[in-house]
Amino acid sequence: MSTQDESAHERGLRRELRFWEAIALSIGIMAPGAAMALNGTLPASLVGRAVPLAFVFASVGILFVSYAFIRLTGYFNHAGSVYALSGVTLGPRAGFFSGWALLGTYLAFTAASTAEVGLFGQAFFDGTGIWPNAEWLVISLVAAALIWFVAYGDVRVATRALLGMEGLTVTLIVIVVVVIFARVLADSAPGGQSFTLSPFTLPSGVGLSTVALAAVFGLLSFAGFEGAASLSEETDNPRRDIPRAIATAVITMGVFYTIVMLAQTLGFGVDKQGTESFAGSSSPLGELSRSYVGPIMAHAINFGVMISAFASALGTATAGSRMLFALCRDGFLSRRLGETSDRTGAPVNALAVVMVIAIVAFVAQRIGGVSAVNAFFYPGTIGVLSLLVAYIVTNVGALRFLFLSRRVRAWEAIIPMIALVILGYVIYANVYPVPDFPFNIFPYVVAAWLVLGLGIVLFVPGLARRIGANLAEREGLAVEESPGS
Repeated sequence: MSTQDESAHERGLRRELRFWEAIALSIGIMAPGAAMALNGTLPASLVGRAVPLAFVFASVGILFVSYAFIRLTGYFNHAGSVYALSGVTLGPRAGFFSGWALLGTYLAFTAASTAEVGLFGQAFFDGTGIWPNAEWLVISLVAAALIWFVAYGDVRVATRALLGMEGLTVTLIVIVVVVIFARVLADSAPGGQSFTLSPFTLPSGVGLSTVALAAVFGLLSFAGFEGAASLSEETDNPRRDIPRAIATAVITMGVFYTIVMLAQTLGFGVDKQGTESFAGSSSPLGELSRSYVGPIMAHAINFGVMISAFASALGTATAGSRMLFALCRDGFLSRRLGETSDRTGAPVNALAVVMVIAIVAFVAQRIGGVSAVNAFFYPGTIGVLSLLVAYIVTNVGALRFLFLSRRVRAWEAIIPMIALVILGYVIYANVYPVPDFPFNIFPYVVAAWLVLGLGIVLFVPGLARRIGANLAEREGLAVEESPGS
């Protein structure tokens, strides 16, 4: 057994995952089914028929952002994901700060996605008549218990479940998309819509800056693409498979998102009435399924999106528990949170913390009278803002590590530079113009979380030193030549 395998065994994380199981976590967190169910309406209100064009912009933008992760995971593998990537490239304080930011994202996303299970579960049970006036909180609590149970077990079961659940939802969406394309091509669409490629052109009066703003919402559909990195210590060949998993997830989802948004745009129609219907829809895929296929498919889509949201929550709980595990293994809070189950190898104590926080968050919102929709959007917005900070730190680390040491070709430095501009713009677009209450206070919530993390690493005696020593000692964090170089 190699030193690396012995170290992994001592930590309790078992190196047993393949490429497809690693990519499942990235896709699961992105939740393409749930993303396509909600994320086209705001861009439609901004750019009309050009929603697919906005998603093309978003797909290209996320390729720039993902470059740092693809490159750095070719050198390093660590359960802490950005915690290690930033810690090795910028120092232990930056590593902790970046990991803290991403931990905040995973905590928020787990609460948001579990509430989203309740949202679409309510629509499914109420729409089918199985449970009239269904209570979303009960559905979310049942979902949370199932998420906790699956994430507690063998990580291979969790990742395969993620792939299967998202596969089911994507299949249902693909069926709807194919029917929409077939009917618009045959001129038999419900509203007389016909096929056109005009959604990839700028409508009159819409400038590139507006498309770029709409692309911000497209970028949010990719949130969590880096999830596979948190399985680096559990993947058989991480320096090969993790970069491939991240790149494949980003590229395939970019193509999928663009095609689905084209289908939705054509399905509603590219004229003013059609784009206004798209922008004003609370469930665009459900409406299109009902009008193009039938009510049974609309129910199936609601069920599929509920499953996709469950997969997303399972993915963020899995990744979040590993982030907390990695931080505590290196001396943060209690070392009990840096331990794993002898039976399953899962970081069960860290998982318990993640799940309890998520449950408290969405239960508190329900007690406060927050709707299921907002119980998803509120923590989701908080999580995205914190995520963008983690992405920025990681891209700065990539610039320092890859280019100052001349590990890659000099011209590639432009890629993370463009990524930093994109990320800065996305943050700016989320805070200015100042959004309505309560979205206007969310940046302050995130800032408070980040300041707390910064205070911890600056003022807790010896924490930065312990982090630095542990990162340096762990096999796989010593600088090696990337196999892709």
